[in-house]
Amino acid sequence: MNKIDIINKLQETIQAAGNKNFNQKLAKTTVDTIIDSIKDAITKGERVEIRGFGSFSLRKYKAYKGRNPKSGEVVYVEPKKLPYFKVGKELKDMIWKG
Repeated sequence: MNKIDIINKLQETIQAAGNKNFNQKLAKTTVDTIIDSIKDAITKGERVEIRGFGSFSLRKYKAYKGRNPKSGEVVYVEPKKLPYFKVGKELKDMIWKG
């Protein structure tokens, strides 16, 4: 499933609920707003939790000396921050129980 699939599913669900004026453009704006809000919060170092789904956060990694596997040369790896997703209990249980 990709972003356009989510947009189409949102549009179908809301139209099926009785709002026939909810078009694909509104669905795209809604999905974009949610995704942008999550990205902004993570960029600011905030934790985003969606109950039953999971949480997004920013993990900080210290600098370290690595090794180039091809040449064996020691390489300095800069400190970095990367997004991290932790699966929620409800989703984990759904997947586990299949």
